[in-house]
Amino acid sequence: MMPPGADNTHYLLAGSLFVHERPHLVTTVLGSCVSVCLWDSVLRHGGINHFMLPFWNGEGLASPKYGNIAIAKLIERVLDLGSDHRNLRAKVFGGGIVLNVTNPFMNIGERNIELAMDMLKEERIPVISNDTGGTVGRKLIFNSGDGTVLVKKLTRQIDDIRI
Repeated sequence: MMPPGADNTHYLLAGSLFVHERPHLVTTVLGSCVSVCLWDSVLRHGGINHFMLPFWNGEGLASPKYGNIAIAKLIERVLDLGSDHRNLRAKVFGGGIVLNVTNPFMNIGERNIELAMDMLKEERIPVISNDTGGTVGRKLIFNSGDGTVLVKKLTRQIDDIRI
């Protein structure tokens, strides 16, 4: 539960992450992007990322807009708050096919989902819930104090983009 009148909300932009020791309601909107919500079930704090592409190719800045960077940084930042790796739980959202593309290689959402699930498995962090794939975007509200996530599916797909 959030304290009345506290400034405990945050809007998470694409390509970023948010971790805090105090409870926050973090909102983000996903299409083909994926968010991993990471929560410590003992210390009752956590964080969330919002990544756009699965892998950083080594050129330019190692930004959290890439899944392999965003997930590693999210885990690192939650552990920096004093969490024990064994107490971490994950929820994964997004990765929808929100553009009508004809080239299967361009299914970035599917590749983002696969990366998230693989990295969390490799880190031995259980994924206790997920809502991924499909053909619509999602609005998320993550409560970092109790680990709950409210998901609202958006109703439109963007049509007629040919690649």
